[in-house]
Amino acid sequence: MAIQTFGSIYIGSYEVSLKIFELSAKKQIREIDYIRTRLDLGRDVYQRGIIGYELVDQLCDTISEFVEIMKGYKVNSSEVYASAVFRDAENSVFVINQIFLRTCFRVKVLSNSEYRFIGYKSVAGREDFENMIQTSAAVVDIGGSGIQVTVFRGGQLETTQHMEIGTVRLRELLADRGHTQFSYEKQLEEFVSKKLEVLRSMYVHEKVDSVIVLNDYCYEIVRAMNHKKREDASFAAEKLVRYIDKLQKKNLEEICKELNLSNDKDPLIIPSMIMCKVLIDQLEAENVWVPGVNINDGIAYDYAQRHQLVKCYHDFDRDVICAAQKLSQRFNSYSPHISALEFLSTKIFDTMKKMHGMGDRERLLLQVAVILHDCGKYITLDNSARCAYEIIMSSEIIGLSHREREIVAQTVLFNSFELDECPEYSAKLNERDYLVVAKLSAILRLSNALDQSHKQKFNQIRSSVKGRTLLISVDATEDISLESALFDAKAAYFEKVFSIKPEIKAKRKG
Repeated sequence: MAIQTFGSIYIGSYEVSLKIFELSAKKQIREIDYIRTRLDLGRDVYQRGIIGYELVDQLCDTISEFVEIMKGYKVNSSEVYASAVFRDAENSVFVINQIFLRTCFRVKVLSNSEYRFIGYKSVAGREDFENMIQTSAAVVDIGGSGIQVTVFRGGQLETTQHMEIGTVRLRELLADRGHTQFSYEKQLEEFVSKKLEVLRSMYVHEKVDSVIVLNDYCYEIVRAMNHKKREDASFAAEKLVRYIDKLQKKNLEEICKELNLSNDKDPLIIPSMIMCKVLIDQLEAENVWVPGVNINDGIAYDYAQRHQLVKCYHDFDRDVICAAQKLSQRFNSYSPHISALEFLSTKIFDTMKKMHGMGDRERLLLQVAVILHDCGKYITLDNSARCAYEIIMSSEIIGLSHREREIVAQTVLFNSFELDECPEYSAKLNERDYLVVAKLSAILRLSNALDQSHKQKFNQIRSSVKGRTLLISVDATEDISLESALFDAKAAYFEKVFSIKPEIKAKRKG
């Protein structure tokens, strides 16, 4: 493979950035340039609700300048992503259209789960990361609009939680009130501590060995602490806390000067360092790793992974499954029935690959739907499917986009309801996604009928397609009259969706 260059542009709450990467023949990514332009979109949006025309002009001009820089590097491909500030702006559709008309770039606005997942990919793709999560580690992504805390134990994802206490939001909430810097820092520390206490009490019941911090300002703090040398390894958390305590004795100008920041009165450095300090304290971490990567690196890694241009050390699909399992356990629905159903549904999916036209991603969505299809029973038995829908749509499942979460939630919903009873589906899903929901829910219904008693009565299951028939052969250990009756009832919907008739052939053993 020839060496490629890739440009990632990210429109954040307080700056627009461009990173240019070299994707080598050895399937490695190397940063070759990083350009940042301060553009305080967050202040406009969080104060006025819109992005003003002056900032729209500056934004388009900045992206146009980035285009010229990329031409100089002979960039092969590039992508432009935008943060939560665009989701919160009332005029985001018009701003995106202006960017396209003036720069020919199509901006993708990331949902929170997409943003955090792509940012997390920038560090999870590293070999060091795999070693750290084998004990316990928390990946903390500190952004302008919020923070995401993702905890791993024993190599598996335990929880991921988002809180709207980003640096820009904190500044708008607590700054510019005539307080002294000392008072401002105390208020920040108290506010953030309280928020994180709730996180700790509800989702993170044990301390973590390491905290992995994703934040440009925290990276600058670590570089200054280590005399401008790049820090690629973890170090004692206590060392960073002591250095932040030392910085807090200085005024804002002195802090910015010591960290060599381009803006000698950068208002985001104080909430960034307070956030980092409080997180270390609340999570009781012994070690800290600040790898110096951000969303731009994640965009590049995501692109390289999609095009098989990078060596991947981490199983990201496994994160999705773990997140779904933890959510299922939280609502007391993960059980042997779920495990059996996961096996049955994926077996049917794999047998019909040539007939349903879906791929590995849809198979993953089916697994997630199976794992979560009973979680609504924790709320009520009478209307559990609709409750399950609301739980899924209200929960963070790292690795799934908002659209994918909608597909999963509707698959669960229409495991119990007729799909035609929801004429408003078109407002939430396009035609392609609607077909995916129909196919996945048909497979889920049929699989569910095979274990309706929740007793796992089969010890061997074989499936095959013969003509226009899906034949499922089972070796039964008990009477399966109930399963056979419900199987026939679900077969009509399956046949309607796939134009193929499912049949069950049982052999009684024992």
